[in-house]
Amino acid sequence: MTTHTIEVDGITQRYHVHGSGPTLVAHSGGPGINWEYLRMPVVEQHLQVVYVEPVGTGDSGRLPSHPRGYVRDRYADRLAAVIDDLGVGPVYLIGHSHGGFVAQRFALHHADRLAGVVLYDSAPVTGPEFGEEAGRNFGAFAARKAGNPALPEVMAVVQAIGSISNDEEFAKVARGIFPAYLADYWGPREQEFATLSAGVGGTYVEAVAADGTPETIDDRPLLGGLDLPALVIGGRFDPICGPRWSEELAKLIPGAELVFLEHSGHFGHLEEPEAFAAAVTKFVSRTS
Repeated sequence: MTTHTIEVDGITQRYHVHGSGPTLVAHSGGPGINWEYLRMPVVEQHLQVVYVEPVGTGDSGRLPSHPRGYVRDRYADRLAAVIDDLGVGPVYLIGHSHGGFVAQRFALHHADRLAGVVLYDSAPVTGPEFGEEAGRNFGAFAARKAGNPALPEVMAVVQAIGSISNDEEFAKVARGIFPAYLADYWGPREQEFATLSAGVGGTYVEAVAADGTPETIDDRPLLGGLDLPALVIGGRFDPICGPRWSEELAKLIPGAELVFLEHSGHFGHLEEPEAFAAAVTKFVSRTS
């Protein structure tokens, strides 16, 4: 492992390099979640994975407008700077959850910098349509886990998402919602998952412009013009970026491959690490 620090527009940008092989740059989700949850040790056995600490989180710097100003173009500019600093040819890019929105933006505007893009548990749109679908999926989760004594507490955390206003509340919700983001949190691996959830951290940021203007995302009209190898990975039981969105992304992007992890929620790299790694590494091998 090596850790690197660069300056982008006078703001610190950190990234970490693990493994060896073709380069895969990884952008985590949130926005605001620290990068560590996205570690992919099995993938690192085959690829050089570059984990970006998104601006505003971890040891990367804060914007002068913090907690506002964390829009996709900010993240995309920093991806470009990290790739420049790596000094390698076209790289692969994987974006998880909100990081998938960033990856879409980067791929649409900087396709020449990429060998391929992986959209992992993401969606092509935000807003009311996205929220309504998530509501249905969380309802399905509650129905599957009905009778579990811990369920009411998790659903209370789901309801609290919209009221987050500081770092402490953000971290509490990120950890408390973890059981809903896994297909089988309360199964044989509960202790392992509990340890992972306890380590989740982040920073409260707002995905709005510095002046407070909301960032509306709808890449559906643009994705048909994406001329780049693409892999879409979805978890069959993902409540926040559910199967509907993975299917839609794969239909919209010409030639995109779709892989569902049938026993995963929002964190397939944790629940099915071998299957996840196989999907990513086969995609890279086939398109490199």
